[in-house]
Order: sequence, then C-alpha cells, then structure tokens
Amino acid sequence: MGLNYGFPKQHQNRKMKKISHLILLLLIFNSQSCGIYSFSGTNIKSDVKTIQIDYFPNNAILVEPTLSQAFTIKLQDLFLQQTNLSLVKSGGDLQFEGEITGYKINPMTATAEQTAAQNRLTITVNVRFYNNKLEEDNFERSFSHYYDYDGNAQLTGGILDDAFNEILERITQDIFNASVAKW
Repeated sequence: MGLNYGFPKQHQNRKMKKISHLILLLLIFNSQSCGIYSFSGTNIKSDVKTIQIDYFPNNAILVEPTLSQAFTIKLQDLFLQQTNLSLVKSGGDLQFEGEITGYKINPMTATAEQTAAQNRLTITVNVRFYNNKLEEDNFERSFSHYYDYDGNAQLTGGILDDAFNEILERITQDIFNASVAKW
C-alpha cells in the first residue's frame, strides 16, 4: 500500500519522467556550454593532448638533495591524475619549466630564553608555463608555501616528509589552478 498523496499513479509516473528528462537535459546543456570542462576543474581545449614537465633544479642557496625530484614528480603526478593529458619528454602542447629558487628556515616565535619556539620552512618555485596552442595563456610566476614546526625539532625524517607533503601539495595545486583551471 503505497502513498499517492491524492494523485493517480499514472500522473505521478508522468511527472517523474518529466523531471528526469529535465534533469538529464540540464546536465547535457551544462556539460556542453562551457567548452571542454572536466570534473577536476580544468578548462583544457580538445586539441591539447600532451604535457611536458621538465626537471626543476634546486637553485636555492640552501639545497635539500631530494627536493627537486620530489617536486617534479609531484607536479607530473597531479597533471596525470587530474587530466587526460599524456606526459612527453619534449614538444608538449603544454610545457612547464623552472627552478626551485627558495628553501629557507626562519624562526617564527621566540621563547623567554631567546630561542625559537617555532620554525618555518618556506619553499619557493619559479615556473614558466607555455601553452603552445594558446600563447596568451603563457606566464612566468613564483609560487611559494610554508610549513611551521616545533623549534626544538630537527627538520629530518617524518617532520621533513610532512613539510614536503604539505608544501608541495599546495604549490603544485596552485600551479595547476593558475595554468589549466585559471583560478
């Protein structure tokens, strides 16, 4: 014994079909109206098929040996996971190159004994982006983020891993947004 709220069953079925068709039509219209748009937030033209992400050397005064490789791989992985682009070694429709220009550790707060209660690691990356299909999108820009940690801790092991994870996640996402999401 179902509830029909005073409407004949046929009327309810027709109404549900109309609503279903309307929703389907809106979804189709919405996905077609903005060009090529994916659920990851990218706005990449259909003729863009490949991406080239060059190795980012560490040109900072203070050099962390694993940073260049970790950053380059993180940026490549983000684009491979969030787009349908194929990674190529040269001649990509979209190209990224640049260098790590900053790796700094600064004390942020002091204790009564004049020692650092908290330190901040800041990483800065200079990026040159080339869209070989739409040159007006090209840019050169610096991206930076930081990680705060206890002043008594050494920036090694798990603390360094946590710092890299947070900083590189933020910087690569900012690069992604500036280049293909246009945020």
